[in-house]
Amino acid sequence: MVPDISTGSRTYGLLNYLYGPGRRDEHTDPHLVASWMPELAPDPGRDPAATLKQLTDRLDLPVLALPKHRRPARHVWHCPVRTSPGDRHLTDAEWAEVARRIVHATGIAERGDDKACRWIAVRHADDHIHIVATLKREDGRSPRRHEDGIRAQAECRKIEAEFGLQILNAGDRTAAQRPTSAERSKAERAGRTQTPRETLRERVRQALAGAASEEEFFRRLTEAGLRLEKRLAPSGDTLGYKVALPGDRNRHGEPIWFPGSKLAPDLSFPKIRQRLDAGAPDSDTSVIDHSGEPPRPSHARREAAPVAEQAASVLRGDDDADSAAQLVGVGELFDALAQTSPASTRQELADAARAFERATRSHIRAERADNRAIRSAARGIIRAGNALGKGEDGGATAMLLSTMLLVTIAAARWHSARGHAQQVAAAQQAAQHLRAAYRTAATAPMNAMREHGRRLPEPVRRRHVGTVKGTLPRHMEQVLRDPDRNALAATLEQAERAGHNPNVLLQQAITWRELDTADNVTDVLIWRLRRLGNLSATTTLPRPRTSSRTSHQQPQPSKRQAPGTTARTNPSTPPHARGAGR
Repeated sequence: MVPDISTGSRTYGLLNYLYGPGRRDEHTDPHLVASWMPELAPDPGRDPAATLKQLTDRLDLPVLALPKHRRPARHVWHCPVRTSPGDRHLTDAEWAEVARRIVHATGIAERGDDKACRWIAVRHADDHIHIVATLKREDGRSPRRHEDGIRAQAECRKIEAEFGLQILNAGDRTAAQRPTSAERSKAERAGRTQTPRETLRERVRQALAGAASEEEFFRRLTEAGLRLEKRLAPSGDTLGYKVALPGDRNRHGEPIWFPGSKLAPDLSFPKIRQRLDAGAPDSDTSVIDHSGEPPRPSHARREAAPVAEQAASVLRGDDDADSAAQLVGVGELFDALAQTSPASTRQELADAARAFERATRSHIRAERADNRAIRSAARGIIRAGNALGKGEDGGATAMLLSTMLLVTIAAARWHSARGHAQQVAAAQQAAQHLRAAYRTAATAPMNAMREHGRRLPEPVRRRHVGTVKGTLPRHMEQVLRDPDRNALAATLEQAERAGHNPNVLLQQAITWRELDTADNVTDVLIWRLRRLGNLSATTTLPRPRTSSRTSHQQPQPSKRQAPGTTARTNPSTPPHARGAGR
């Protein structure tokens, strides 16, 4: 059950909407289910003699009785209350009880207070009501409605338990401010899928991902096409900022500005400055090419994978401040990937980043914790630019997404252990989008590796199966049933041809990080082996034999050939396993 409180200035306009047909004729049988005093509240939905003007006048009477200078500019209090999808439909009597409890909990009209604000509850659909009140009591005073949104949420949790409805996660006051009903309505009229507030929050987070300085952050905002205004001190120092979408204007034709603090708690300028000062990316990180040229997308993703896996390791530890800092960095890594992902995975990764941003915030502070490594990884991905999603880019993307899934699962477990219900749900939702993105990104490289494994001679395959049996007894049955087992065999064969001992490399991959949280142990091992062995993130299958000469001759590698270089004419051996980014 979700309450959504806002305020406005036109009682009649709101009632006209509630009793009208709706924007898509979705309003059916609008009528009152409760009010401050039923005998004084006419119902235009059920009483043919009642009018919207009469109901408006009755509600506004305590406001209009005051001198104009004492009337609040926004005197209309509006609170839709909606049940969750799948909940049963409440009766009118039950909705009336919900309305009475909400106005009591929020201070609009406490039980037994005959001088409280006037209010009504309108129902025009099965799954929700609209509570409307005017913000002057009968005695001319204003109601005590401090933190009314939080109190409404708390009361809804009690109502859900008592009425047998879905119990939603309790908030902890670290969430971003939700768009108002008016903002959502305006976005619908404009044909937008997001409100300006949501779009701006996403773009500001993307501009901040991996930024090394305030100047770079502000430059990225303007490059993203946002209107930007800074608040400057007399000395010229920046004190704050606000952003607006081009074309988003109020009725007076003025831009609608949003300060960072109104987008999300961690996007206020003091919080951004604190993040930039404490976790500025390393200028000499391996992600940054010393030649001054940006790294290749595949190289930046490969470099980010072990850094992300280290973050997962920190989240399994007991240093809360360090974990909180790593979560911020993981959020930046998500934002970097969402900006640079290929078209095939872009939407899923954007949705994952949007969901995970809630998991980056809690009441645990990241003071003095160091997350420069993961912020540098995000910076490298952004500098490298868009990945094509094919070849080495596609394999490196799948490699990183496999690791990001481990990090997201670790984040959900970390929040769960600390009772952060909303953050747990956010991390789990991000994991769902990541799984979908990973399946898309991994299809081509995994298919190539599977085919490579199937082409290996049977003795070679049996030898690598023996390696896995001896090294991974706990997960052996799972690996042998997995269709990617041939891809694992192909990876071990490539590692061996590159000069590695498959037993040693596999043992190193297993002991590097735990595997119990992995969705697919085989896939995780494949990508770890390819990182540790500096193998290509993708496989090019050998060309088929085209003549009797090529079928009988097996060229020998020259002394100048690098380890792992094999003849393209031998179908039983993989091509040159060149590490990305060398």
